[in-house]
Amino acid sequence: MSKAHRGKGIRELVSRGRGTCPVCKRENVKILYEQEAGETKIKICKTCRAAVKHGKKSLTQA
Repeated sequence: MSKAHRGKGIRELVSRGRGTCPVCKRENVKILYEQEAGETKIKICKTCRAAVKHGKKSLTQA
């Protein structure tokens, strides 16, 4: 089973993959999940990815 969003794979990323989520505005969370917002791809946190997948949030506000 792949563990791409854990320690070793994210060491090379800027700030080790941490930042502010553009959807929920939480700070210092891992923003590793790419999601398409219209024509562009943005990176969002794990909880927002699940909420978008289940239709509870939309990416039009981002």
